Amino acid sequence: MANVSHTRGDITSHPDVSEMRARYDRVLGGRDVALVDGPVFLLGLYCAVSPWILHYTTNQPALAAHNLILGIAIAALALGFTMMPERMYGLSWAICAIGAWLIISPWVVGTSPDAGVVINSIIMGALAVVLGAVCAATTTRANTRA
Repeated sequence: MANVSHTRGDITSHPDVSEMRARYDRVLGGRDVALVDGPVFLLGLYCAVSPWILHYTTNQPALAAHNLILGIAIAALALGFTMMPERMYGLSWAICAIGAWLIISPWVVGTSPDAGVVINSIIMGALAVVLGAVCAATTTRANTRA
């Protein structure tokens, strides 16, 4: 029977240790924004279902479809940030652009929106702008360190 109880030494003498450290730094370097991925995803889900929560699907059908599409887009970006951060964090500014559009969309897409629809869109848009700016700022900071 083989003796498997012995402990191995550390790997500092391994010939590929510097390459492994560089790879770990690359993989973990962009994960400073990991705490923002969840709120961005939840914001996207809320944006998608908010017309049904606030019951403006009958009097604002164009705005309901608009929010559904933008909510799915925001949630998809958040999933992309989680699954492929090194490729997707360049799109952090897209969240800011979507947020700015959400702020003005009740007047552009909707037809004489009431106060609840306007306030909901402004709050969702402001949250999207703030979360997108946090993602973008953290990504920029991580890229300047690298």
